[in-house]
Amino acid sequence: MKNETLESSDIDLLLETIYNHYGYDFRNYARASLVRRVNDFVERNGFTNIAFLAAEVKNNKGLFDSLIQNLSITVTDMFRDPNVYKMIRENIIDVIKTFPFLKIWHAGCATGEEVYSLAILLMEEGLYDRCQIYATDFNNIAIQKAKDGIFSLNKVKEFTQNYLFSGGKTAFSDYYHAKYDSIILDRKLKKNITFANHNLVTDTAFGEMNLIFCRNVLIYFNQKLQNKVLNLFNESLILNGFLCLGTKESLRFSSLEDKYEIVSQNEKIYRKITLN
Repeated sequence: MKNETLESSDIDLLLETIYNHYGYDFRNYARASLVRRVNDFVERNGFTNIAFLAAEVKNNKGLFDSLIQNLSITVTDMFRDPNVYKMIRENIIDVIKTFPFLKIWHAGCATGEEVYSLAILLMEEGLYDRCQIYATDFNNIAIQKAKDGIFSLNKVKEFTQNYLFSGGKTAFSDYYHAKYDSIILDRKLKKNITFANHNLVTDTAFGEMNLIFCRNVLIYFNQKLQNKVLNLFNESLILNGFLCLGTKESLRFSSLEDKYEIVSQNEKIYRKITLN
């Protein structure tokens, strides 16, 4: 118990140091996952304990940048959870087709695979030319990889299967070309995507969005921070706009539960039904 208390105190010290010196706020991230990632970083970089790491991070921007990469979750895939995209094709596309112009915010986009997945879907449904996608993350390295649109050739089989299961209308190979051990996504997919740095914990809302994607991000936040971010999304979403969360995330028990109707319980897709 004493060691756990000491470790918790050291984690608090590290998070306060990061916030005070660099402005990144991890203090309301889910503690168990955060502790695991910090301890992994401590071990891999040869620090005696977390307190020594906190002291070094204060004056070592390079070390901080490396730590941020370890604390940032960038696990994603093309058409991840294919049923989500299939549900969008079958139940949401006909609704959003009625909007003259579509503004979409993909928050916590990581390395961009799901952003491009949505671009492909919109292209196949004839909507891409009248939409703007804002893809954001606080991890600049991940954002740059997303901008590049270059992914491992080893993932193509999985990407292709996901695409087919999602209801893809052509062949996934139509959207990339292979070079050496990588695939390079077609430039036309980038045309209406704006990649930018945005921190859900500390930054402000995006206005007048028709659709907000934030999948598998809230699971890393505690309940207080989840509510804060959900309210940020609510401020950013128009009436009758759609919110798509990760399959293990939900509006249930949040302060916004009664402001949304459930479009798909399994796929965690919601529609905003009131401004009050």
